[in-house]
Amino acid sequence: MKCFAAAHLASSLAVLHVRSTRDIFAQLAAAYAAPERYYHTARHIDVCLTEAQRHRPLAKHPAEIEIALWFHDAIYDTHRDDNEHRSAEWAAEFLSSERVDPACVSRVHALIMATRHSVAVDDPDQQLLVDIDLGILGQPRRVFDDYDAAIRREYHWVPWHRYVESRIVVLSEFLKRPHIYTTAALHERYEAPARRNLARAIAQLEQT
Repeated sequence: MKCFAAAHLASSLAVLHVRSTRDIFAQLAAAYAAPERYYHTARHIDVCLTEAQRHRPLAKHPAEIEIALWFHDAIYDTHRDDNEHRSAEWAAEFLSSERVDPACVSRVHALIMATRHSVAVDDPDQQLLVDIDLGILGQPRRVFDDYDAAIRREYHWVPWHRYVESRIVVLSEFLKRPHIYTTAALHERYEAPARRNLARAIAQLEQT
């Protein structure tokens, strides 16, 4: 993986004056390598970190965004609906144990919670992180379809008819938004293809 390496995490944490990174990298790497993951894996983090590097000049606290990306899907259980909260708590506990400034810890926690995608966010760093996390929606058709199939594999235990109903609701909520992407650069790049991908996926689900 291009970005998913201990040295990259260490670099981001060093900005926050954290030096002991070996154990936390091993823990995160193990979490993203869990066998029940098909989309929320190290590759997703790699893609997000690459996107974060590309748009780093737009961030007020770029290292905090990168750390939040490392942690944002660290805990992922498809049987639960509090994964972002648990991931945010893990990040906050780790950073606090390393005596990181409480204001910074609070911002990282809020960044991770923003990836619930349940409400619009006003903070520019949160907007950038959310847009990065949703970048998959605006990818070329083949890439989007691979993502869509991987999500189904992660929810393989849900009966098909229930999955279809829930998935249509989730995808439709994004499509109903005035803007899927808030950051100008990501909006210009991903908004139109994301809407095409979402509309096509919904139409396909409705035909099943």
